[in-house]
Amino acid sequence: MEEKTNGLRDQQIRRRRINRMKMSIVAFGAVWILILTISTIVLLMKIIFLEDRMDKIAESVISVEQFVENQNQKNAGSPEGKIPDTVSDNTMPDSQEAQTDGNAAKTDHIIPEEERRKVYLTFDDGPSENTARILDILKEHNVKATFFVTGNEEETAKELYRRIVDEGHTLGMHSFTHKYDVIYQSLDAYIEDMTHLQSYLEEVTGVTTNFIRFPGGSSNHVSNVDMHELIRYVNEQGFTYFDWNVASGDATSQVYTPDELVQNVINDVVKYDTSVVLMHDSSAKGTTVEALAPMIDQLQEMGAELLPIDETTKPVQHITADNVE
Repeated sequence: MEEKTNGLRDQQIRRRRINRMKMSIVAFGAVWILILTISTIVLLMKIIFLEDRMDKIAESVISVEQFVENQNQKNAGSPEGKIPDTVSDNTMPDSQEAQTDGNAAKTDHIIPEEERRKVYLTFDDGPSENTARILDILKEHNVKATFFVTGNEEETAKELYRRIVDEGHTLGMHSFTHKYDVIYQSLDAYIEDMTHLQSYLEEVTGVTTNFIRFPGGSSNHVSNVDMHELIRYVNEQGFTYFDWNVASGDATSQVYTPDELVQNVINDVVKYDTSVVLMHDSSAKGTTVEALAPMIDQLQEMGAELLPIDETTKPVQHITADNVE
């Protein structure tokens, strides 16, 4: 009887072992199937992602080919080397727009004068020791520019005002104090500052200038006075104000190298028939001085005509004077 009992116990133990083995095999199979299923899903997702990327790359290639084809068609019907303008003269360009290689504008033939790009190099915030260096470079390259000056009663500054005029450049007014909180405190404050500068420059140089550049431009957001009110006053007094449609970048918080300043200008000049270039000649703008000679060289290689602002220059204005009554 005891032997029979022991036999039954052994059978039960074997069955348990077999059941455990079966459960282990089933569990292993289930885990393996789960791993394969997850791996298959992941691979399918990667394949779908790669197909989507390939489609986008193909679309990009097609877009580039179409762009090149369209540009070739446009150039086939226009003068050789002339790049069509993409922004109107009175619109300030977005500095984040896709940039055009300035070398594309170079030509190996003489461009008729009526087809040349007109470029007006302008300098704000002087005079300073950098103004003298800029004048030397302009004289060396036989180029005339425009200086929107501030008030400075030092003798060296007076000599620079006179030198600007004597060397054939245009003398314009920026402000006497260049302190935004003073100039734009009220209409009367602006009038006082501007008339002070005009009379002072006339006393020093013998020239009465009617060209103005508002500090911060006509579209600035720091004035306590509605800029339309100031523009209305300027119009009534017969002044002409100039903003800009090309900026070198020397007024921004980002520090550009001289080469980058040049490229900033070249990249935007190709967008316009007439460009008014914003630069600065204050004492802190040494990189602008370093950029000027290569900038002039590249602009002249493009066939651009470098001019000073005068009565015949079409104003580039962020807020158009004719629209202010």
